[in-house]
Amino acid sequence: MKRPILALLCLLFITSCVSRKEVVYFQNLDDMEARLDANKKNSLQIKPNDLLTINVSAPEQAAAMPFNLPVVGMPQSGTDAGLTVNTRQQLQTYLVDSDGNIEFPVLGTVNVEGLNRQQLSSKLKSHISDYVQDPIVNVRIVNFQVSVLGEVNRPGTFDVKDEYLSLPKALGLAGDMSIYGRRDNVLVMREENGVKTHAYLDLTDAESVNSPYYYLQQNDVVYVEPNGPQRQSASYNRNAGVYISIASVLVSVIVLITK
Repeated sequence: MKRPILALLCLLFITSCVSRKEVVYFQNLDDMEARLDANKKNSLQIKPNDLLTINVSAPEQAAAMPFNLPVVGMPQSGTDAGLTVNTRQQLQTYLVDSDGNIEFPVLGTVNVEGLNRQQLSSKLKSHISDYVQDPIVNVRIVNFQVSVLGEVNRPGTFDVKDEYLSLPKALGLAGDMSIYGRRDNVLVMREENGVKTHAYLDLTDAESVNSPYYYLQQNDVVYVEPNGPQRQSASYNRNAGVYISIASVLVSVIVLITK
């Protein structure tokens, strides 16, 4: 009986040897506290194919109306033709074309590429002020989506309503990494000016908060790589666990018989 017991003890020892460094996020964070306070969030910049909502208001709202797209009614529910359909009001969107422009009422073609929300608001406000006194311009990017794939609990593509989305928050939307995900090698893929770029972030190291990829942009893809044991298990037969259990029982029976 000594051999099965020894094998069991070895198995328990191997499975329990998981380093804290492999699973704990943002180690040595206290040493970086000053730099974390100084870290600037990357403003979300407008890109071609983005969808924007822009609302212009003013003390004299009638003067601001020509600078707004018509509000459309979106159906919420309905039945057969001829019956009343419930609707909700929704702003129409501006599609940023391949040259980074939108067609804005009265003003015509406006280049918006590379601007963040506040910069575009200020730019439009400056032009509209020639026609309207004290205009207020509210801009929003409505197609902010990120995809989180790999060793997470709920992979998928997520709509983001906030202006800023950090990598840990995106992982939170996906239910966090599974215990089999590599926290030291998280891939972020991005497209900038028609060029695909990427970076690997080590989330066990607090230095990762200083990466330009720590705050995500629209259409970023996050991929969490499986760790070594999980990769190796992919090559195993799905019934391998059953076979190992049967083999263990047979070995124990043989040991008892030959004792």
